Amino acid sequence: MTDIENEGTGEKKSGWFGRLKAGLSRSSSSLGQSISGLFKKRKLDDETLDELEEALIQADLGVAVATEVREALSKGRFGKEIGDDEVKAVLGGEISRILKYSEKPLVVEASRRPHVILMVGVNGSGKTTTIGKLASRFKAQGLKVMMAAGDTFRAAAIEQLAVWGERSGVPVVTRPAGSDAAGLAFDALEQAKREGYDVLLIDTAGRLQNKEGLMAELTKIERVIKKLDESAPHDTILVLDATTGQNAVNQVDVFERVAKITGVIMTKLDGTARGGVLVAVSKKYWMPIHAIGVGEGIDDLQDFNADAFAKALVGTAERA
Repeated sequence: MTDIENEGTGEKKSGWFGRLKAGLSRSSSSLGQSISGLFKKRKLDDETLDELEEALIQADLGVAVATEVREALSKGRFGKEIGDDEVKAVLGGEISRILKYSEKPLVVEASRRPHVILMVGVNGSGKTTTIGKLASRFKAQGLKVMMAAGDTFRAAAIEQLAVWGERSGVPVVTRPAGSDAAGLAFDALEQAKREGYDVLLIDTAGRLQNKEGLMAELTKIERVIKKLDESAPHDTILVLDATTGQNAVNQVDVFERVAKITGVIMTKLDGTARGGVLVAVSKKYWMPIHAIGVGEGIDDLQDFNADAFAKALVGTAERA
């Protein structure tokens, strides 16, 4: 088996943390200012805790997470003076603890040829770009990779995936816009099995919650590919856009009703002050978070690391 873990040197890992911290700077700055404004060697009382809880909810961490942080901070500290650095340390520790349950790289099983990964998500989530990045990384690991442009509703999505294919040297199965997506998925899997591919990444249309027809199509794609491989898809990954805030939590709920989501990738963390929503998603669903994106470059999509994310979100230093 293999995964998309960054196996680079310590220097490269440090470089990734730097990019992660820069990418989360809006979220970190917003959250940090709220905490600093509340804790200037101030005694920890119910009023302060109420204000902190509200600040955490406003930062899209969610009510459940805010409640847990409040309880953790109160233990042994209530009625005592406390500074913002101590609050950030406790907050970072709680966030890391919650996220540890979701820290799980995307693993490709060598026994499956091909390992079928179905990518789902709403329009604009960065799904097609994420597929292209994953294909490039798998190819660099020596795997034989194929992509299928299953978002047949949008000609632009087909063209975008074709560009990624040319860039990475990965073949892309396409059909004209408006073609049957399930039929395309079936043909792609049939070809991938026949030609001995290790990985098949299938793009799908950006389904909106109120588009019941598109949701039904996703179910049809799954049903059709099971005719060729009963265990497929082996992963169904939901791509979430961090800039949508709490709506990302709602999207998980919607897609879970239609397909068995096996993991999440969150994109665009560099373009928002709402990065805390990843913590809310993890807390509510305990779902694997495979990777996060903090930029457009291929190296800006990396395996999810709970400790690094917590430190970058809260604004504390990375320790070796």
